[in-house]
Amino acid sequence: MNPIPPSSWSVTGRPISNHDQIVRTLGMEILAGMHVPGANLPAEPELLARFQVSRTVMREAVKTLTAKGLLVSRTKVGTRVLDPTHWNFFDAELLSWKVALGMDSAFRRDLLEIRQAVEPAAAALAAQRRSSADLAALRRCIQAMGNPDHTRRSFAEADLEFHLAVGAASGNPMMRGISAVIETALIASFALSSPTDQPDLQQQTVERHAAIVDAIERGDSAAAAASMLAVIDAGYTRIEQVMVDTTTPSLTNTPT
Repeated sequence: MNPIPPSSWSVTGRPISNHDQIVRTLGMEILAGMHVPGANLPAEPELLARFQVSRTVMREAVKTLTAKGLLVSRTKVGTRVLDPTHWNFFDAELLSWKVALGMDSAFRRDLLEIRQAVEPAAAALAAQRRSSADLAALRRCIQAMGNPDHTRRSFAEADLEFHLAVGAASGNPMMRGISAVIETALIASFALSSPTDQPDLQQQTVERHAAIVDAIERGDSAAAAASMLAVIDAGYTRIEQVMVDTTTPSLTNTPT
């Protein structure tokens, strides 16, 4: 497997520093299995020659990867790749690297399960604790999602704002801690298939989200949780169908 080339640009389109380039490149190589768990990274002189940076920059990059749970450094042992059980998949950067490498079925399932576990609970709490300001913010999100001129990206961003607003309305700051997971799931899934591809589907999606807000406004925790679960499951089902359609050979193209 060839080394992953450094990128000069971040996901937001801004130039990134030497430090960030090294972190992204080595991080993605670890996720891709190019540096296997239990093995040491190449020696520092080799890394310095490869990336053409100072020892200070390289060591800061290693510290960053260590904080993400990818590496551990020990005297006389070197810098070793940790087992995936230590990797912090709640880290926004790490998740973005994983998505860039490709969302396999196991990863899509993992994203689904964590969302199913947390977001309905956030909606249920929001129904109990929401303020009038929270409710107004949620209604604005629904209005924004209903814009017929959305691109895939802008709809995903509006959808994300909605889910973050539900987390805020829950009154539990830890609920917002999974925002990186939600953002990754939404942005990556809409890159494959978006409700904006079909106007009727976009309207249906907006209505499903509005049902969550209606339940929160009524103070109906059970309905809020059920409506949130329905939104999550519908999005997952849509993506899985796209994956089936893109991997199943067309009968018209099958050799006879």
